[in-house]
Amino acid sequence: MQNRVKNADFAAKIMDADAAAALVPNGALVGFSGFVGAGAPIHLPLAIAKRAQALHAQGKEYKIGALTGASTDPDLDGDLAKANAVSFRSPFMTDRDMRAAINTGETKYMDVHLSSLAQQVEAGFFGEMDFAIIEIMGIKEDGSLIPSTSIGNNQNWLNYAKKVILEVNCAQPESLEGIHDVACLPKVPFREPINIKRPSDRIGTPYMKVDPSKVVAVVVGESKDRVNSFTPLDEVSIAIGDNVVKFLQKEEAEGRLPKGTLLPLQSGIGNVANAVLAGLERAGYKGLSCYTEVIQDGLLALIKAGVITEVSSASLSLSPEAIEDFRENIEFYKKHIVLRPQEFSNNPEVIRRLGIIGMNGMLEADIYGNVNSTNTMGTQMMNGIGGSGDFARNGYISIFVTPSTAKGGDISAIVPFVAHVDHTEHDTMVIATEYGYADLRGKSPRQRAAEMIKIAHPDYRPMLQAYFDEACKGENGKPAGHTPHILSKALSWHDKYNKTGSMK
Repeated sequence: MQNRVKNADFAAKIMDADAAAALVPNGALVGFSGFVGAGAPIHLPLAIAKRAQALHAQGKEYKIGALTGASTDPDLDGDLAKANAVSFRSPFMTDRDMRAAINTGETKYMDVHLSSLAQQVEAGFFGEMDFAIIEIMGIKEDGSLIPSTSIGNNQNWLNYAKKVILEVNCAQPESLEGIHDVACLPKVPFREPINIKRPSDRIGTPYMKVDPSKVVAVVVGESKDRVNSFTPLDEVSIAIGDNVVKFLQKEEAEGRLPKGTLLPLQSGIGNVANAVLAGLERAGYKGLSCYTEVIQDGLLALIKAGVITEVSSASLSLSPEAIEDFRENIEFYKKHIVLRPQEFSNNPEVIRRLGIIGMNGMLEADIYGNVNSTNTMGTQMMNGIGGSGDFARNGYISIFVTPSTAKGGDISAIVPFVAHVDHTEHDTMVIATEYGYADLRGKSPRQRAAEMIKIAHPDYRPMLQAYFDEACKGENGKPAGHTPHILSKALSWHDKYNKTGSMK
């Protein structure tokens, strides 16, 4: 403990998690650390959940609002949701219990672009932030805070909150110190250009700062990050990855991408994203760069192989095996990785200026290129938009990837019309499945439809073609118009699934 809390003033505020949780009142708006499970406090949320359950048993109300960087650990989102302790949640989550609370309306949820939340909180759109509960790795003699495995919105929450509780996680290796680059954007309208010209550029310091008078408690403990276990790459994900690489190689051949080095890459999370990264290695690329929001197993492997030489990210999200590799080789990885706040990792101006190639997953796309990333069957929140919108709208090229079907083939990822729109046809350029890629750039809606039908699963292509052909004939004696649709049938596939369990 003494090795991790070296400032006497902070050491005097050390208490256990239950005592610290008692300081957080009913109705408080709390800013938690955490980005894709990394760097989230564990002991405080568990203590808050326990307190909520005890108060509920006494017939008393207890709920808080929860703002984070992105998704968190099950011991944060999950236990708070099971304790019915969250009245409001933003901007992103992946926990099944929190998802259930959101979809029943028990917890109000606002889906926000990850680059936007800090600015909106600073502007007061959510009201005042009462508490910040932030995981750190340690406190230096001068009171500087050593960040953990993610930065997210941490420095922003430390700045905005009226009171702060620090959770010192002694399980994180001290050698992590120095990998971070912490800065904050000035308040609107006093901002200046961000001096990031390549992913490895640093603009801040390795440490976070907090006004000591705001810190009301320091909790010291040990907790592991939520780890993501990835299944081995299968034929479908490998085919999707290869199709994305084929598209990039075509862009190189036609002079729209630099040969051999491409442009900085952004990759979403999950097995398909890992498959795309693996495809780059199989294709023989070396010396690539990434400006992204999450480092997961595939990216770590490419750094080690020399495929990627510099990475800017907001978080580490690794499997147990990759965590061990990272810790054993941390001095090597620190030469190639910068962890920074999400208002920089996802900053639209930087993304556009660097010419990022954005690659993200989706739930479904329609024949005209509109993409649904968030709501299954149009109503059930899955996780949230995350950072995909930041990169899709502002990237040099925006690519969405997905298997062509889900639920054993009962759901088609390519539909006549999406049941919820997160990314409009104006922001999607390329969509890839295991059956190829649809390049939608420079094409009218009807031309887009032809390309999209080609990459659908063979079982659904005739159905899509029949819908499109009928839509092109028009309805009720009226011409089909610029974007042909049959309004009475546009969502019939989703309706059929809800009634029968299959879109077929």
